[in-house]
Amino acid sequence: MDLIKPEDPQYFTHTSDDIYDRHHYRIISNSGDIIVVDNWEDARVVWWEKKKFLSHIDVLDKPKLKSKGFS
Repeated sequence: MDLIKPEDPQYFTHTSDDIYDRHHYRIISNSGDIIVVDNWEDARVVWWEKKKFLSHIDVLDKPKLKSKGFS
């Protein structure tokens, strides 16, 4: 079995196995369709299952919760 070489565009690494939930991810297809997911694991799954139909992934800041306190 041949491994993907680091210079190949499909090659990627990660630096932590901790849950990473600071962002949302907008997945854009080649036809302009958009899927937004709230965690990296879902974005990664969509990318690998549909990668030949996808253009790119945008990383979005997670929306801030509105305070319910006094203003």
